[in-house]
Amino acid sequence: MFKLVKGNTLVAGAAIYLASNILNAAIPFALMPILTRYLSPTEYGEVAMFQTLLGALAAIVGLSMHGAAGRKFYDGNLSEVELKEFVGSCLQVLLVTSTLTISIMFATIDVLSEWLELGSLWVLLAVPVTAASAIIQLRLGQWQVRNQAKNYGALQTFQSIVNTLLSLLLVVVFLLGAEGRIVGMVVAMTVAAFLSMWLLSRDGLLSFFVWRPHFIREIVQFGGPLVPHVGGIFLLTSVDRFVINGKLGLAETGVYMVAVQLAGALALIFDAINKAYVPWLYERLKRDDKREKRKIVRFTYAWFCLIACGAVLAFLIGPLVVSLVAGDDFSGAGDVIGWLALGQVFGGMYLMVTNYIFFSKRTGLLSFVTVFSGLINVLLLIILIEVFGILGAAYAFCIAMAIRFFLTWWVAQMRYPMPWFNLKT
Repeated sequence: MFKLVKGNTLVAGAAIYLASNILNAAIPFALMPILTRYLSPTEYGEVAMFQTLLGALAAIVGLSMHGAAGRKFYDGNLSEVELKEFVGSCLQVLLVTSTLTISIMFATIDVLSEWLELGSLWVLLAVPVTAASAIIQLRLGQWQVRNQAKNYGALQTFQSIVNTLLSLLLVVVFLLGAEGRIVGMVVAMTVAAFLSMWLLSRDGLLSFFVWRPHFIREIVQFGGPLVPHVGGIFLLTSVDRFVINGKLGLAETGVYMVAVQLAGALALIFDAINKAYVPWLYERLKRDDKREKRKIVRFTYAWFCLIACGAVLAFLIGPLVVSLVAGDDFSGAGDVIGWLALGQVFGGMYLMVTNYIFFSKRTGLLSFVTVFSGLINVLLLIILIEVFGILGAAYAFCIAMAIRFFLTWWVAQMRYPMPWFNLKT
């Protein structure tokens, strides 16, 4: 299933990533009509809070090591042995950050459990689960830079199938409610992480028992400035669940989460396109050809126009989709799905411009932009939820995502200038 694949074009790679993402998106969508009928809005809210905690921990567990390893692949004169040792150093960093994080959480477990309205076991278990996710991303990232989209999709799909089958068994057959859904996610991610480790070792990409301080410094220098960036992404895309839970309760959090998952279909499409696009883009940026750069800019503008149509469609048919998929108990999600989709469109535009910042390796300002946008989101959440309820959370998300896109575009132009306003050949 994981046979190596070479020579994917941009279109073929994008198609595979898109098919994989659609399949992985289709699984939660297929589960949603079942889970929303076996889980109450409050139980759905518990699952949402666990997923939100995973997103929060991603900012510090692993220090975005998969990004550092992916960028290292493009360094000139890098031997296979050095790359293997670099990947091993990434896992060493992951081990240290995970140990420190779980120690801090253990010391504050009572406060965290009460605040999140989750059991202590789930709060602590979130750390190794986040570490498992980082390992999976490391394996996927090494396939991505090699244009091995089929392998990428196979592992991603395997994880989703395990997640689905376990969730159905535990929620529908054994009636374990929210705990059953969480266990399904935990086991699926753990199994996929061990498989990822074996695949890295099998393909000669892992040497853990080494000591390369200069590699560790490079990983920290790459990922350290991104901690605020990843934290800012959390403030943009996940903190709304904390605020809704605190102000409106777990039931409203569950309703809002249904809309988030449905609107997230757009994000999965954008992510799939970007995964195939990045290797294609980086190869052309390395050539530094002015005519090619103008073609890239024209392509980007056309893409912006195309995905904007997705938001319009979400406003028109989103409420009907919510009613059909989730049922009457979650009908309130239909009021917010259009605005959430528009926010995801700004996220898709953001992906197209942020690649230049990562290529430049100068990521500091990106963190500032993301944190600033995230703080704007938090401020708007506090104000607008009081007035509009969960619709206010959707307004806040949309505005903050638009701010992040435009500011990131500005930073990208400073870090790696492109002919955005000079399209003549």
